[in-house]
Amino acid sequence: MAVKHGLLAILTLGPAYGLQLRDELVARAPHRNGINVGQVYGTLERLRKAGLVVEAGTTLDGLQRYGLTSSGRTAAAEWMRASAQGASLDWSEMLDQVLVVSSIPDAPIDQLIRSYRAALAPASPERAESQPRQRQVADSATLLLLDAARQWIDEAARSLSTSAAFELSNERPRRGRRATLS
Repeated sequence: MAVKHGLLAILTLGPAYGLQLRDELVARAPHRNGINVGQVYGTLERLRKAGLVVEAGTTLDGLQRYGLTSSGRTAAAEWMRASAQGASLDWSEMLDQVLVVSSIPDAPIDQLIRSYRAALAPASPERAESQPRQRQVADSATLLLLDAARQWIDEAARSLSTSAAFELSNERPRRGRRATLS
């Protein structure tokens, strides 16, 4: 996943601190439950250096909060609108993007679903019997994966047709640490 894009999307809801962002990401994309809070802080630092996030004050107990810059807001909006599919299908990216975007109030989930449907539109397979059998089998696998992705996008569209969005949680985690910024 572009963890960075998921964090930017979540930050469209308002400033948050690192562990809160990690927990929000896992709540919105449950298949990412192994994400490390250290990875979140490292990503936040890279986003800060790139001018996409800024320090946005601290919590009452001194945890650094982060907020979006205008460039960060633009990057989040772009990611929430269009499928991340390039030359090949990336299941994790597709899951991350659809699940996170569907969890953000007023995010363009319908537009994202349309974008994925267009990106995954069936193409006429070019079958050449002169190709090695391994290539033929690999091409068959690709077609089956694309078909599965189309089915999943359709299921996601049905399941997420009613609002599945939610705001940032106010529940404090049991642990947390201060970020060290250089």
